[in-house]
Amino acid sequence: MPPQVILESAHPRVVGSFGNAASLATASPEFLEKACDIAEIRLDLLAVEGVEITSRPWSRLGNIPLLFTARRGDEGGAGTFGTTERSTLLMGILDEASLVDIELASAAEMASTLTELKARKIPWVASWHDFAGHPESFDKLPGMAHEAALAGAACFKAAIRLHQHDDIERLLEVFASVSDIPLSLMGMGPLASESRLRCAAAGSVLNYGYVGDAATAPGQCSAEELKQGIEARGR
Repeated sequence: MPPQVILESAHPRVVGSFGNAASLATASPEFLEKACDIAEIRLDLLAVEGVEITSRPWSRLGNIPLLFTARRGDEGGAGTFGTTERSTLLMGILDEASLVDIELASAAEMASTLTELKARKIPWVASWHDFAGHPESFDKLPGMAHEAALAGAACFKAAIRLHQHDDIERLLEVFASVSDIPLSLMGMGPLASESRLRCAAAGSVLNYGYVGDAATAPGQCSAEELKQGIEARGR
């Protein structure tokens, strides 16, 4: 039985994301325990590298909760995997998943996968990404969070490229306007690290950093660095 993860704004968790197969292969359970609270396994990245998912390369990571993602291409995914391929990747790992990430835009087309998640009582993260950083994106976040709540998600995750410090303030304002679902908010780009620390302090339940030698988002810092920063701010 996978470890249960309860998402609470008072308990910001650090997600350590593996950007390539080599990083996953060399990470030790002892290091992960110090670096993060949850490990993200990017099935799309592994599949592009030719890793056989059935080999379960994450099985050596110990008892850390696993968040599985099969990202769609237009939201930062690797390769050109369609809905059926991504659903197949996810359905193959459900026995080991503490959490599953599915884009909010994919919720309708992956309805059968969401139904299976509900039946197994596996919480899912409804995610959304803006790699360009459109100014209007901030105003859209409360509505998308509400949509995610109605779809049954355990959390709404949004990552936006930030261009100036005022963008961090706009991101932080979203926490006060959403009450029906936990939020995981973060910036990308040069202000990524600062935004993730400040969002964690404001109530972001999942806060992402990379494990190994490859970031999974622009400007992302390491999970170990992020965790240390969050713990230092909490003292």
